[in-house]
This record gives sequence, structure tokens and C-alpha cells, in this order.
Amino acid sequence: MSDRRLQVFHAVARLLSFTKAAEVLHMTQPAVTFQIRQLEEQFDTRLFDRAHNRVSLTEAGHVAFEFAETIFEKYSEMENAIRDITGSISGSLTLGASTTISEYMLPALLGDFNAKNPEVLLRLRVSNTDGIVSMIENNVIDLGVVEGPVTNKNLLVEKCRDDELVVVVPPDHEFAQQKSVNIKEVLDGSFICREEGSGTREVVSEYVKAQGLGKHALKACLELGSPEAIKGAIEAGMGVSILSSVSIAKEIKLGTLKTVPLDPPLTREFSFVRQRQKFRVRSMEELLEFARTYCKDNS
Repeated sequence: MSDRRLQVFHAVARLLSFTKAAEVLHMTQPAVTFQIRQLEEQFDTRLFDRAHNRVSLTEAGHVAFEFAETIFEKYSEMENAIRDITGSISGSLTLGASTTISEYMLPALLGDFNAKNPEVLLRLRVSNTDGIVSMIENNVIDLGVVEGPVTNKNLLVEKCRDDELVVVVPPDHEFAQQKSVNIKEVLDGSFICREEGSGTREVVSEYVKAQGLGKHALKACLELGSPEAIKGAIEAGMGVSILSSVSIAKEIKLGTLKTVPLDPPLTREFSFVRQRQKFRVRSMEELLEFARTYCKDNS
């Protein structure tokens, strides 16, 4: 039995979707179907039931899936054991990060990691927090780094660092000279916000509710899809916003923007997110340990 057939079967069984498995494996759907058909011929039994556009495992499929999990876990342990002896770290990892993290935190982290581990090929996918969580759930990426809450209890979520969100204004704005400002004052003027699904938008929305303002308090905001777009709009005098403190270091240094703390303060967590059942790969373990150290040093 070819290893590839088992890999394809495992992906379809885990995702219960031929389409999603094809995306994850970078194959066409007919190629995935062909590999599954060959494996079913090998065992002389159906491994999947396909009815009403839904895919489910047969009894034989469940047995095959349990053994496939064990086989790939043992294979991963073998690779790690051999690499522990040889000292080599190689392979490829696909990371996903929400916009703020990908633009302002990950470049330095990944650059330092790659300099020390040149044999590890890193790929980066960028989306908002909802998009990154979806990629993790569907096994499109190996590791996500997000800035918003993750509600899926089947995923492993590990805190990286705290991040303060602050009010960002032009240097000549009335808030610029204040020691702090409350959210009602901020929303009384022209407010610029991130799009629905953004981690920043979610955290700000929860904060607004916690301060006793109505659920429609952000309905009138100007929605923009990235911190860079929002900063440009603030500099153009279109309003004020609430952004991550890590995203405005350059503008503060240049004096083109000012920050004002919220009262009460607003903080959130940057977090690593990954599959609970993801097989341990040494390159992933090395990256996680490197990232943990980086987060601790830059907190």
C-alpha cells in the first residue's frame, strides 16, 4: 500500500470532505477520489459513505482511520528521533496570522528563526482572526497567531503576550493632550473601525458592551480593512480609532500620530492556535519554542 494513499485517506477522514482534503493536499478532487478508490479496492470494501452530499466513515473506515492516526504518529516520532540524533531541523511549515500580527510582529520573529534554521521553509497566510481560525480548523495551516478570542474548544490556544489597544488621533486633536479618554467620548466623534471578523473589531465591540453602551454603538463607524488604511485615514483627519500599540510605533516616532490610553485600559492577548491532534513535528516544536521566547522578551 502506498504511503500517499493513506495520507489522502487520512485527510478525507479527518475533514469529511473530498473538496477540503484536495485543497489541503494541493491536489485536484478527481485525484483524491482516485486515491480513495484504489485504497477501497485494496481492502475490497467501502471506507466512506457518500449520501446527500455528505461524507461519513463506514465501520471499516473508522478502523482504518484509527490505524492511520497511529501510523502517522509513529512516523512522526521516528522522524523526530532520527533528527534528534543528527541535529538537523528541516521541513516546511505554513503559518497564518491576523493582519496586525503579520504586519508588525511576525517579520522580525520569522526572520530571526529562519536565519537560525535555514532548512525550514516557512509560508505565511494572512487573514483576519476568523479566517485564521477557519484555516486551522480545516488544516490548511500548521500554526495560527491571532489577536482575538478563539471559541473552538477543540483547538489548542496558548497565550503569546499581552497587547494594549489605545486611541489613535492626529497630533492636533483635542484628545492628544489628555492623559486618558473614555469610550463614550471616542464614539461621540467620527470613529474608524476594522471590519467584521477582525480580532481588533471583536475586542473593541466587547469592550464597548462592557462599558454599558448599546450593541449598535459601532454601527456608524467607517470600516477599513487594515491598520495601515486606518492610520492613513486618521492622518487625513477623517476621524480617530482604537488600534494595537504595536502597530503605531513608526508613526509615534515620526510624530504623525498620537496615542491616548483608554479609561479603563483595554488589553487583549496575542495567541498561538493549533490543532489538538496535530502530529508533533520537530520543526513546529522548534518554532513554537522560539516564538515563546520572542514573546517573553518583547512583552
